[in-house]
Amino acid sequence: MTKYIFVTGGVVSGIGKGISAASIGRLLKDRGFSVFMQKFDPYLNVDPGTMSPYQHGEVFVTKDGAETDLDLGHYERFTDEELTKRASITTGKIYLKVIKKERRGDYDGKTVQVIPHVTDEIKGAITKAAKESGADVVITEIGGTVGDIESLPFIEAIRQVHSEHPKGDVAFIHTVLVPQIPGSDELKTKPTQHSYKQLMSQGIKADVIITRSDGDVDESLRNKISLFCDVPPEAVVQSEHVDLIYEVPLIFHKQKLDDYILGLLNLEAKESRHHEWKDMVDRFKKADQDLTIGLVGKYVQLHDAYLSVAQALMDAGYENGAKVHIQWIDSEEIEKDGPEKHLKGLDGIIVPGGFGNRGIEGMIATSQYARENKIPYFGICLGMQIAVLDVARHLCNLKDASSSEQNPDTNYPVIDLMESQISVENVGGTLRLGNYSCHLLEGSLARNLYGQESVEERHRHRYELNNDFRGQLRQGGLIFSGIHEDLDLVEIVELKDHPFFLACQFHPEFKSRPNRIHPLFNGFIQTSLKNKK
Repeated sequence: MTKYIFVTGGVVSGIGKGISAASIGRLLKDRGFSVFMQKFDPYLNVDPGTMSPYQHGEVFVTKDGAETDLDLGHYERFTDEELTKRASITTGKIYLKVIKKERRGDYDGKTVQVIPHVTDEIKGAITKAAKESGADVVITEIGGTVGDIESLPFIEAIRQVHSEHPKGDVAFIHTVLVPQIPGSDELKTKPTQHSYKQLMSQGIKADVIITRSDGDVDESLRNKISLFCDVPPEAVVQSEHVDLIYEVPLIFHKQKLDDYILGLLNLEAKESRHHEWKDMVDRFKKADQDLTIGLVGKYVQLHDAYLSVAQALMDAGYENGAKVHIQWIDSEEIEKDGPEKHLKGLDGIIVPGGFGNRGIEGMIATSQYARENKIPYFGICLGMQIAVLDVARHLCNLKDASSSEQNPDTNYPVIDLMESQISVENVGGTLRLGNYSCHLLEGSLARNLYGQESVEERHRHRYELNNDFRGQLRQGGLIFSGIHEDLDLVEIVELKDHPFFLACQFHPEFKSRPNRIHPLFNGFIQTSLKNKK
């Protein structure tokens, strides 16, 4: 029988609820249990795919093509498990299903209400995830903060899950902020007490309380929280500030959180394999070189817009004994000042994904500068299209070559819509999404980095390299080293006579793990280290 853990947040948002949930997943996996993780987001969007990155950070994509919250990236990196569309549920997705059922007449003329129809749909999402994954434990994070009007149906649904299962099948974990009074060192538990009571008023009693604070939650504070929130002192766990987010599972293990959760769920304790994770963290913390990578993009004011890219860069750096320092560079600044001012002295340059025409010329200038100055260049999604446009303009004499996304009237639409995308009307969920196969050219850099003939990678884009220009681009020196053969689409391009000039149409950052670095990120960081020396 599957067990269920629900993680809620109190006092304020943004206190690391997702990292706590992911860390619990890691702990349970290290104890020999299979886990599946979910995120419930209370907004009315069906998914975050149509949101600006400034609204919600990056959009993480699952292997089956679901556009999801960035917390799913943490879940996958910590647990090293590939998630599916069952992992991401929004209010919009739930209500869309309910309304479609109502229009079809599935409710037999009944009045459609939040209880039971909406809550039943939410519970169905939980049980479907359990059934399809076959996991021993499903861990579900409820987005937002307890007391938010938007999250009430989710809170009610998980209360019902608890009431419908035997004791020991469901556990509630509540994460809270323990604030420090300005001008003093005193930590206050009153917000925690109020948050606990708010949760209780909605029918849920927390089994574990995870605290976040600037100071140490000592024994006296633990006992106080224990007394007022009706949990044992050992169920009050501190999520300490750490230098490396991957230390959080070790912090929890030190406080025996995994043992306590196993006791709550009546799971037979197995010997922990946490030493493997600890060895990785210890190795990462010994990194003693410094590496400066320029990330050139259009959403750099919000670093979460490139969260998975940044994490993959840092993880690959740690694995190679280096601390990666990311220089966040706005491509529009390059358009104003020229590339030399912003790019000179960098050890490597990466151009990640994006949409629209803002800052595109600055990115093309970035690719040209990296290419001509032999600086390692790694392009991802839009970054590949940028590299192709650079080669088309400056090595193939296709003056003003462009993408039909940025310039529909260009004479040289080197990047263009796929035929299947031309008649698409809806914006949401209609891109090329999820896993696609990629055959690698023998003798290419990509083939050498992967060490295998074919791979599967995740996509999120609408425009592709226009095959009509393959011949001219090949004459300009561009190598098509990765091809999706079924649709004959270019997936990876690279150049000879350059230490590392490689770009891919897919998003390798979504498959990079701290304990299993993606080959392309690994190769880019290794070459950047050589470039530095």
